[in-house]
Amino acid sequence: MAAPRLIMKMEVVDLHRGPGDVNVVEFRHPRRPLLPAFDAGSHVDVHLPDGRVRQYSLMGNPADLSKYVIGVKREDGGRGGSAWIHANLNVGDVVAVSTPRNHFKLHDAAKSHLLLAGGIGVTPMISMARALKWDGRAFVLHFFARSRSSAPLLAELEAEIPSCSLKLHFDDDPNTVINMADLLKDQPNGMHLYYCGPPGFMAWTKASAAHWQANTVHFEAFQPDTDPDFVPTAFTMKLRSSGRDLEVPANVSALTVLRAAGVPLLSSCENGVCGSCECGFVSGEPIHRDAVLTPEAKSHRFVPCVSRATGQIVLDL
Repeated sequence: MAAPRLIMKMEVVDLHRGPGDVNVVEFRHPRRPLLPAFDAGSHVDVHLPDGRVRQYSLMGNPADLSKYVIGVKREDGGRGGSAWIHANLNVGDVVAVSTPRNHFKLHDAAKSHLLLAGGIGVTPMISMARALKWDGRAFVLHFFARSRSSAPLLAELEAEIPSCSLKLHFDDDPNTVINMADLLKDQPNGMHLYYCGPPGFMAWTKASAAHWQANTVHFEAFQPDTDPDFVPTAFTMKLRSSGRDLEVPANVSALTVLRAAGVPLLSSCENGVCGSCECGFVSGEPIHRDAVLTPEAKSHRFVPCVSRATGQIVLDL
């Protein structure tokens, strides 16, 4: 079970609109000169006044702990968090922000790193590219966008990342278009792949990298994969600590049942992307529907806000 995260009251000290309808927001603590450390790929929870909690990647320099910086693209068809931030957040406002968590880490064992970003999925890649450049590690970042004028945070990337390590691909410029299958056709020895972007980009990259070694492919998604043919069915959870059986109806999440049973499990996004409610399981056949767990973690970890099981699953709770 995830440990509670410190929630800090942070002040918005800078906010500006950039290309692609993205607001860049800078938070600082009113009293602490240094914030809790984070590494490349980390995200924070931003607690909105109406009780909603949204996750945003930290795109600042991990070496600069005076501030946290996020990029928020307005998504009118989303769950309302980005629209609220665009319409209501101003410099001087105080917002509750969590300490960072990282499900999207750079791997030290890799000999080289291939970063693929689609649109606003570039936010975690900026901190990754900065960290890799700082450490002198080999990497290339491929950035895909509809056009140069709508590419979020492009100016920051071009100012800091050498052209030999930054490859740009714009839908409206045939000279820059690349086939993902060709890009990922071969996996160089020791290379790890990292990708982030909207659902179509994620599906495109996942399919193109299907032949890569599973433990060398890492991603961060805005939402879990959706299967229109999936039909949830009832199952049973057994709590290892007490032996108690809990029935999960077909139309109710496992997290909801655990809460009703008094199990103090943390939660945040309740959409399978943040990992706050992640717990262990010791037996059973889980149906993983999250966008957090690695292939290795799926053998013993479970995300109850979205995942289900066949028959009975024994949770390490």
